[in-house]
Amino acid sequence: MTIYSFYIYDRHCACVYYQDWHRTKRPRPAVEGGILNAVSRAVAPQAADTSAANLSTSSTTAEDSSSIFTQAALDTPRSNALTFDEEAKLVYGVILSLRNMIKKLSGRDEQFTSYRTSAYKLHFYGTISGYKFVMLSDPSTDGLRFVLRQIYNGPFVDYVVRNPLVPMDSREQGVDNDYFRASVDRLVRGLVVFD
Repeated sequence: MTIYSFYIYDRHCACVYYQDWHRTKRPRPAVEGGILNAVSRAVAPQAADTSAANLSTSSTTAEDSSSIFTQAALDTPRSNALTFDEEAKLVYGVILSLRNMIKKLSGRDEQFTSYRTSAYKLHFYGTISGYKFVMLSDPSTDGLRFVLRQIYNGPFVDYVVRNPLVPMDSREQGVDNDYFRASVDRLVRGLVVFD
């Protein structure tokens, strides 16, 4: 069992935070203007000359050349891989559709918490303030809603909500807080299901 990725969406349906751990296919970087600033360094739009600058180092060791190759492989566009902004919109669309379907079919008492496919399991936790926490994990993982609630009640409230330097209702910037990112990483890596 393992955890693949973690998303946070705000009440404006924008992805404000992203972090991944065990993804086999990394999303391509988002197109310029496709996502908010500071969502994640891994999927942020990159300038065209970054990969050329990485490959033009004069002295490389075996370790350096493997990291350059890895970076170059991540920078090359793949025709079948989605860009991050497309992926984030699809994840949010699935959540919105399933929540609406469950409300219409079963009434207001039922809540959407997770669904499973043969490749992954999506876990969902929505807050009263409109933030939506989504985690993708291995399909055999038990429910992780308690982890999402723990992330919200702990690191999110401590490092984002109570931080006056983080704009909470911004359509221009994501959650750019190194303490929050490190705290989420530590919490997720400490889980039993994280392998």
